[in-house]
Amino acid sequence: MTQTIKFNQKNSLFSKSLKQKTNNYFSSTFTKKTGNRRIFIKASVLLVSFLAIYSILVFVQPHWSISILLCLIFGVNLAAIGFNIMHDAGHNSFSDNKKLNTVLSYSLNLLGGNIYFWKLKHNIAHHTYTNIDGEDHDIEVKFMRIHHDQKLKKHHKYQHIYFIFLYGISYLAWIFYQDYEKYFRQKMAPHSEDKFHFPLHEKLIFWSSKIFHFVLFIVIPIYMLGWATALLGLLITAVVCGLCLAIVFQLAHVVTDTEFKTINNSMVEEEWMIHQLQSTANFSTKNKVLTWLLGGLNFQVEHHLFPKISHVHYPALNKIVRQTCEEHNIPYIEYKSFWQAFLSHIKVIKLMAKPAYK
Repeated sequence: MTQTIKFNQKNSLFSKSLKQKTNNYFSSTFTKKTGNRRIFIKASVLLVSFLAIYSILVFVQPHWSISILLCLIFGVNLAAIGFNIMHDAGHNSFSDNKKLNTVLSYSLNLLGGNIYFWKLKHNIAHHTYTNIDGEDHDIEVKFMRIHHDQKLKKHHKYQHIYFIFLYGISYLAWIFYQDYEKYFRQKMAPHSEDKFHFPLHEKLIFWSSKIFHFVLFIVIPIYMLGWATALLGLLITAVVCGLCLAIVFQLAHVVTDTEFKTINNSMVEEEWMIHQLQSTANFSTKNKVLTWLLGGLNFQVEHHLFPKISHVHYPALNKIVRQTCEEHNIPYIEYKSFWQAFLSHIKVIKLMAKPAYK
């Protein structure tokens, strides 16, 4: 990350107005910007579910048909822990207790990832330079072309066919390959020139948590179930988790209405908040079940504008952001349903595979 790109802050009337209205909402309702009782209940449900499903699969060992169903649910459960617990805690919005946020953010390590890498890649690069090629590493998907500044290759014309396979293996690739690639290269991306600082205590946490995850998800299941059954269960769970994580992200940024900018002279023409509105989309915000499972990440616009505010407040902020956008004549991107956003994503994948989008 060069971090030399700057945003035009000369005309910041929109951001000033939106911040003032948001602050007025929290002060007038006497509400904290962090999570409330609901998020603690949800976190408890998800963690208890994790322990229950794991224990049933590994130690009770039900009929294979029930085990497959539980593996599918377990994959959703892992993704939901990431969406609801790790994500808010990683942004220091789960609780006003910073130590609790730190502890809960390491739930990502429990799932096989690394929170230190995630904060560098997600909090800094993705949230600052959203949809800017070379800076936002979340739009760098191997074997795919998502941004028009990325080089077009022959195999990209088939990406609308094989993308679902790549999304399915993305979680396995992340925890068993990409984290190690970052560790040994000390770079967020292979082509990056800048190395990041990796403190000794984080190195110790990296290896201890990776070993713990390997024992929990591979060694113990193989010992209890046999290698074939254990690895099949891991594969089913990981594919479901990977699909959930990848698709939710892509529907928030890689759809037909979001912008993918080419940056000239290291300057973005718009102020940062307007750039976030141009590069981010909501979907299916009326679906309460989906909102609960996704930790409000279907309200991705509100999350990108206010990453340090807990997702439990996004429905209320949605109204404020929409109103402010209307007042300043700024487009607000939202898809009514999940499937509408998903079809829009496939359309982008097809468009980016054509020579016209060079």
